[in-house]
Amino acid sequence: MEKIGLIAGSGKFPLLIAESAKKRGLKVIAVAHRGETMPELADQVDEITWIGLGQFGRLLSAFKSREVRHALMAGAITKSKMFANVKPDLKGLEVIGKLLIFHDDDILKAVARELEKEGIIVVSSTDYLPELLAPSGCLTKRKPSKEEMDDIEFGWMVAKELGRLDIGHCVVVRRKTVLAVEAIEGTDKAILRGGALAKEGGVVVKVCKPNQDLRFDLPAVGISTVNVMSKVNASVLAIEAGKTIVFDKEEMIQMADRNGIAIFSR
Repeated sequence: MEKIGLIAGSGKFPLLIAESAKKRGLKVIAVAHRGETMPELADQVDEITWIGLGQFGRLLSAFKSREVRHALMAGAITKSKMFANVKPDLKGLEVIGKLLIFHDDDILKAVARELEKEGIIVVSSTDYLPELLAPSGCLTKRKPSKEEMDDIEFGWMVAKELGRLDIGHCVVVRRKTVLAVEAIEGTDKAILRGGALAKEGGVVVKVCKPNQDLRFDLPAVGISTVNVMSKVNASVLAIEAGKTIVFDKEEMIQMADRNGIAIFSR
């Protein structure tokens, strides 16, 4: 039976990937992160190895000992934990030691390079769930106003520059003023900060980085994104079509409609 290695982070994405891979007749060999990956993943895969952040040697050993030749990454790692919970093994120290900058893309690309040196090809997670990628157009009943569209254009430019610097995916703007940019704290906290400053009508723009490796770390939105936006009376969520993962799309759209939030994908 053909095998796929699954490097699992947090959230439901690893579970969805495992389910899809199993339906395709693949044997799923997972490496999961303690304190991040949902325990339920163990019931969705054929074999699982639990590791701590930075234990790349154990990850590599888990795949090589099971003759895994293709692997993918799914799910996030809480970025703030990189300063507290990383206890790398020797191979992890070797990988980290080669990095000049500790940005998301640099770390993930370094992991991919090391895997490929060992004959393990890293593939895109969305190859298994292409239906999760955002379609183009306005997804909600309400469309953005002219003023909101102007804010989307402005926010898009800022978010792309933010991504070029590999800082984050998301910005919150209003009346062409930047209210918050996403950094290590993540999208939800950036929305809360920006929304509090906007009072109401904040426009949330979340895009793919210009030089994004599409195999991993694509921006993602879902019910929780819209829920956080509703708490601060944000009015628009703008995302990038074909390059944003949308979880629970129908439920997310329904929640947005109930709260008068426009979701625009371009």
